[in-house]
Amino acid sequence: MHVVLVEPEIPPNTGNIARTCAATNSCLHLVEPLGFSVSDRYLRRAGIDYWEFVPVRIHPDWHAVVEWLGNPDKWYYFTSHSSRFYTEARYDPDSVLVFGKESTGLPGDLLEKYPQSTYVIPMNRHVRSLNLSNAVAIVVYEAMRQQSFMPMELS
Repeated sequence: MHVVLVEPEIPPNTGNIARTCAATNSCLHLVEPLGFSVSDRYLRRAGIDYWEFVPVRIHPDWHAVVEWLGNPDKWYYFTSHSSRFYTEARYDPDSVLVFGKESTGLPGDLLEKYPQSTYVIPMNRHVRSLNLSNAVAIVVYEAMRQQSFMPMELS
């Protein structure tokens, strides 16, 4: 599975997401510009000792991640501006899960280009959004649940 973060801004969120990717054998893709340095101590601290278990790819822009992963029409885009719940999507081991930056979410042009592929995590209308690392964990684990948690290496 692939987790794509478009222009992430907060190092501890990305570090926590890296830990989730390590726990689920998922690949993490970071689309620049990043709001931090990948050597940032807060990023490393949040990931603790798991960085060696996370394939991380840094892409200079959206076009580069599309070139690397292929057909973006089949990807899943997560936003608070969708009417379909993330549980309605049907994930497979090669799913590409796309999340936007903490302050503004995914760019409007992506949401307009792929409206049939947008999903929301339902929440109380008084809450604008969830923390990015929490949102990623919710979706990744739903995708893993749909695959009977395979391929996971359980201890």
